[in-house]
Amino acid sequence: MMSASRAAERAVEHVTALTGRRAESVVGMERADGDGWRVTVEVVETHRIPDSADILAVYDTEVDADGELVAYRRVHRYPRGRVGRD
Repeated sequence: MMSASRAAERAVEHVTALTGRRAESVVGMERADGDGWRVTVEVVETHRIPDSADILAVYDTEVDADGELVAYRRVHRYPRGRVGRD
């Protein structure tokens, strides 16, 4: 069985490879059905100067027990520093 930390690493690797963008952080995790994990990854979608103007996005992913990507989708975009969701 894959550990939570390893699942998070694999999810970040997959999101980075698919989007070509840098992952900012893992903002959520939970066990998926079976031996997999659901991992929510925050990504810098558009880098701006100053950094406080960056556009961030949240991606929901699911990795299986081997760390392979099973599901992936962008669920939200927002400017850095915005508190809460619209």
